[in-house]
Amino acid sequence: MPQIKFYGRRDVWSDRRQELSDTVHGCLVDVWRLPQDKRFHRFLLLDPEDMICSQRGERYVIVEILGFTGRSDEAKRELIRALFARAEKDLGLSVDDLEVVILESPKVNWGIRGVPGDELELAYPVTV
Repeated sequence: MPQIKFYGRRDVWSDRRQELSDTVHGCLVDVWRLPQDKRFHRFLLLDPEDMICSQRGERYVIVEILGFTGRSDEAKRELIRALFARAEKDLGLSVDDLEVVILESPKVNWGIRGVPGDELELAYPVTV
């Protein structure tokens, strides 16, 4: 159950949140075989003066993916490639407009539905 954080400019992304969410979630479903109904997305949209990225344009967005450890390096590479390809196709983003960060944490570090994550039964694979 990866949790996704989006960082971008409010004036650019506030009206496009659903598009961005759908694009990223579609990649997670296709590549990491996440269930279609498992979507945990947070938008941290900033005023232009609070997002200083001098070598990036106003459409620059950071996608931070936080999940359990267990996915192979190749699965992470495949997801990153899919995100860049789909962001260009669906959102018109250039490779300079998008940055992706995958952060992993052991299951035991998560508390979900009243139990530590390593005691949780999942309906989807983590080791892809």
